[in-house]
Parts: sequence; structure tokens; C-alpha cells
Amino acid sequence: MELIEITGTHIELTDPIKKYVEEKLGPVAKICEKFEPCDVQVEVGKTKPNQAKGDIYRAEFNLSIPGTKLRAEAIMDDLYAAIDKGTDELRRQVKDYKEKLQDADRVSMETTILEHEEVLDDYEDEDLVNED
Repeated sequence: MELIEITGTHIELTDPIKKYVEEKLGPVAKICEKFEPCDVQVEVGKTKPNQAKGDIYRAEFNLSIPGTKLRAEAIMDDLYAAIDKGTDELRRQVKDYKEKLQDADRVSMETTILEHEEVLDDYEDEDLVNED
């Protein structure tokens, strides 16, 4: 997984913030290994430039995986908590997507097996008819 860009909105994007985002994306990157190429764009910052109280920090993650795009957003009263919550949500979405693909593969394989069994049954039935 490639981190394409990290942008800051209404805040100065410091090296510790960048490092923290990269660190929190590590588990997501491990899950995405089979989905190469995939990339993520991150935006962190304040929701409004002069807001002083309430949920003022926002973290947004946009992940492009072949076949889909996933988006997670978190708004909290602490920037690092918003990053934590956003990456947790993104990781959950990637896991769900991976399970969905595995289920589709399983159904496809079962369908293929059933189709082959039907062909074999038809073939065996034809052989029995031809023997008479």
C-alpha cells in the first residue's frame, strides 16, 4: 500500500503527525498486501479554522483498492483520537471487503463444482442409455 499524500486542513502538518498516521496505517497495509496496487490519501485537521470547543479534529482516509474505493472519516475532540478511530474504521472496511471477496470466490467454486457434477451425471446417464 502506498501513502500518496497526507494533507493538513487548518493546522500545520508536523512530522510527528505524519509519522503517527503512517504508524496507524501499518495494520491496514498488511491486510491490503494481496490487493496491490492500492493507495491511500489522508487528510487531517480542524473542521473549522477558529473553532475552540467540541469535536474539532477530523481525519479522513480514502483507500483505492482494485475493484473498489473505501472511505473512512472520524471527527473527535483530539487529533490523535480521530486518527485512531479513522484507521480502525478503515481496517474494518478492508476486512469486510476481503471477506466479501472470499465468500464470492467460495460461491463461485461451489457453483463450478455443481456444474461439473451435473455434466458428469448427464454423461453417465447417456452411457447407460447407449449401453441398452
